[in-house]
Amino acid sequence: MMRTVLLLPSWLWLLLFVAGPFVVLAMIALATASEGVPPYEPGWSLVALRDAITDPLTWQAAWGSVRLAVIGTLLCLLLGYPAALAIARSEPSKRAGWLAWLMLPFWTSFLLRILAWIGILRDEGLLNGLLRGLGLISAPLHMLGTDGAAILGIVYCYLPFMILPLQARLAGADMILEQAAADLGASPWQIFLRVTLPLSLPGIAAGIALVLVPVAGEYVIPALMGSPGTLTIGRAIWESFFQERDWPLAASLAMLLLGTIALPALLLQRRR
Repeated sequence: MMRTVLLLPSWLWLLLFVAGPFVVLAMIALATASEGVPPYEPGWSLVALRDAITDPLTWQAAWGSVRLAVIGTLLCLLLGYPAALAIARSEPSKRAGWLAWLMLPFWTSFLLRILAWIGILRDEGLLNGLLRGLGLISAPLHMLGTDGAAILGIVYCYLPFMILPLQARLAGADMILEQAAADLGASPWQIFLRVTLPLSLPGIAAGIALVLVPVAGEYVIPALMGSPGTLTIGRAIWESFFQERDWPLAASLAMLLLGTIALPALLLQRRR
């Protein structure tokens, strides 16, 4: 009884703010688009879902989102693993300070950080001005409005989400296992591949989930920093909602995105 009472607030929160919006989204996806307010008529139609699946732009947007998400996640893993390992192996008295520095960007607005990168990367921005001042370039480099700029923004914003679970897992690993491997003649590279890396796999899985899932539906970074020719699911949903005012189609795209993300997450959880 006490366990139920303690868990009841969490259940109510999930019911109201997770399951509730999901039900509303599903009802809109099954509705029919109209010219009224709101721009749909309730019903049980699968037209919007069929259009979302058969539209070539949906697959183009899905490919754009998957490509940015996979590249951004892999870069976060490659950059975040050494940082997480360094923090985990640091002295406990200094570890809190490193984690505080890691979380420092979160003390400012997400949008302001993106706008700061826009000011750095634009043609008349800080980076081009610095390169021209040093005589390294004669004309400004076009960096903003490219896939590379979008990936840079993704890595900058989501790197802490990769480092934090990795650091927690590595800090909790038993150092005696690495010492035993060294005593048995293993080289540092062998210790990493056969002891440290396998022990950190749950942290890697958690970091990938924390980065890949939100990046797959990211709208702000690709829209403000990415190439105008790169269509993503987030941009397609936004355009369907606010420009075309086709709410059933936008809700269907959101449902497809949710299903695509939820299925691997459920399989990963089952595997763990």
